Amino acid sequence: MRKADLVASISEKTGVPKVDVLVALEMFFKEVKGSLSEGENVYIRGFGSFVIKKRAKKIGRHIKQNVAIEIPEHYIPVFKPAKVFVEQVKTNVKSMPEE
Repeated sequence: MRKADLVASISEKTGVPKVDVLVALEMFFKEVKGSLSEGENVYIRGFGSFVIKKRAKKIGRHIKQNVAIEIPEHYIPVFKPAKVFVEQVKTNVKSMPEE
């Protein structure tokens, strides 16, 4: 499902115009990104958590030059689904086609 499909589905189920749904969805994304970029985690009960995870410094390899490079420590955004969400997906997902 793409963002356009999500907007259409929400609009159809709620009766809210697609434009308004799109604006609300975009604001949600903007708020989550803004909070995470400020180092603040976002917790949504029953859905999951958007958290910042610290990656440690490590040594990588530049394959073409065969040189070791240092990858500095950095932060990445991570989504952790709630247990209720995970269980719902486990019990309801039909067998998916192999990719």
